[in-house]
Amino acid sequence: MYDLIILGGGPAGLTAAMYAIRKRLDVLLVSKNLGGKTNYRLALPWIEDYQVIRGLEVVSKFRNELEYLDFAHKLEPVEEVCRQSDGFVVRTKVQELPARAVIVATGAKQDFLNVPGERDFIMRGLCYSALSYAPLFIDRSAVVVGDGSLALRSTAELALIAKQVYLIWMKDHIGTSPLETKLVKAGNVEVMEGYRVKEIRGDQYARSMLLDGPDGGATAIEADGFFIEKALLPNSALVGELVELDESGRIKIDCSNHTNIPGIFAAGDVTTSHAEQVLISVGEGAKAALSAYDYLLPFL
Repeated sequence: MYDLIILGGGPAGLTAAMYAIRKRLDVLLVSKNLGGKTNYRLALPWIEDYQVIRGLEVVSKFRNELEYLDFAHKLEPVEEVCRQSDGFVVRTKVQELPARAVIVATGAKQDFLNVPGERDFIMRGLCYSALSYAPLFIDRSAVVVGDGSLALRSTAELALIAKQVYLIWMKDHIGTSPLETKLVKAGNVEVMEGYRVKEIRGDQYARSMLLDGPDGGATAIEADGFFIEKALLPNSALVGELVELDESGRIKIDCSNHTNIPGIFAAGDVTTSHAEQVLISVGEGAKAALSAYDYLLPFL
């Protein structure tokens, strides 16, 4: 039986694994890959890598260390987590792995538009996190696509920096909340109600979007960058029957990364922690590992 099994190989999971190893826990990280969202970095024609704060160096160091430690990771997807009398069982397609404690750091996946051109330009002028890249759009133009709070927040942040922001509001009418009202009145924001993205076009980078208007007519918009801000879908189903989730499916945690089930901890984008940022996930992974260590001390 392992002391601790960590689910997920992104920034939170990798950090938790390295902290657990240095605490001399018998730990195993199980994930279909290593790196998570740091494997994807937005490329823009006017930006060099050194201009972006990503936390990539920290994550890459942990990834390289863990890749060297063959005994500490398995690259295969997890199907289910179950309770047993002395802990938990992590089930994959090929085996059952028992552990006294589990950290869930499985992240979240994007809600895609599923239109022509979208997959072709992912991270080449088109991405899913304005929060990460808005500071790069000083005096630039940007398009935000969505119909919820994430799109509103992203548009507002870009509007503080960008020359022009187009909000493709996929609902028929935008609301009257203070933020929505501010965006409607902003001189550098154009809210396009009831439009749908038909196609994304470009060359090496995404350059334009073809839209279907509410009246059935087609419109093309050119911009320096495009952000799809529909939602993030948490990968929480494998523990959905065990731990408490919020209305969007995120795992509820306290400030020390405990879930409502003793022995199950969670970190990163799969949880209710604030903001989907690499550096925040790194910190949350470290906290989860330290909390798991405190929980395991009586058994060591």
